Amino acid sequence: MSARLIAALDTADPARAAAWAGAVAPHVGMLKLGLEFFLANGAPGVRAMAAAAPGLPVFLDLKLHDIPATVAGGVRAVLPLAPRLLTLHAAGGAAMIAQAREAAEAGGADRPLLLAVTVLTSLDDAALAATGVPGGAAEQVLRLARLALAAGADGLVCSPLEVALLRAELGPGPKLVVPGIRPAGAALGDQARTLTPQQAVAAGADWIVVGRPITAAPDPAAAAAAIAAAIAGCGNAAPGEAAPGKAAPGNAAPGDTAPGNAALGNTALGNAAPGNAARGDVPSGDTVAGDAASNAWRATAPHPSGRRR
Repeated sequence: MSARLIAALDTADPARAAAWAGAVAPHVGMLKLGLEFFLANGAPGVRAMAAAAPGLPVFLDLKLHDIPATVAGGVRAVLPLAPRLLTLHAAGGAAMIAQAREAAEAGGADRPLLLAVTVLTSLDDAALAATGVPGGAAEQVLRLARLALAAGADGLVCSPLEVALLRAELGPGPKLVVPGIRPAGAALGDQARTLTPQQAVAAGADWIVVGRPITAAPDPAAAAAAIAAAIAGCGNAAPGEAAPGKAAPGNAAPGDTAPGNAALGNTALGNAAPGNAARGDVPSGDTVAGDAASNAWRATAPHPSGRRR
């Protein structure tokens, strides 16, 4: 099993999604449910998927994009479903993201990580230019990434080709979730900017999202297992691979920081509400990955009453 691998269950058919979930559950770290599934099946469908793969977190990929109050209301509406990850469009602006973060905080330590979508992986430079965005995808990704993190996003959704750029520019703190992954030899489909699973992880992805190469395979379980095996040992420990607040047995050398302490990028999911110190885990003066963005958000985000923080 790879905690780094997210299987995208892109279908409106709950029975098909449940079958996929049961097949891939031993090999993946999370299930992604997108707009198609959610619009067809709603909250009961999300709960059914959680039951089909007990203990496996859900990534609710709704890409929220509306006026700030509406997006905040949407975040509050899905909190009872306990998604581990929730997406919104960075292009919605700083106020929208800040209000979404305010709404997510009501979930406490179990709140979802908010991931800002920068540029869709189906868009290349020419497609962006046609929408009036000059400068190319990389420039737009970086611009939106900085805006989103400063406003309170915990991480970003980006194409494989921007992972190395974002790590170099933003450091190891922000969580990076990378869709559009295609194993070597797989059909690209509608993905314009893609890499193999190994390449994406090596570039700095915290999670990779794989859909059709798994769900369209004759044996989805075998396909998921093959991808999990291919990325085993690539990069740093994936979020969730160590017990909260403890080093994975044998992994922490003397003097190293165990996941959940101050080592940026290696925080195990569940250690703390993102951006907060894990209770008892972080020595005085240390920070958990995401604190820099969180502190910027807390310093600049408007209070719901309109006051500055």
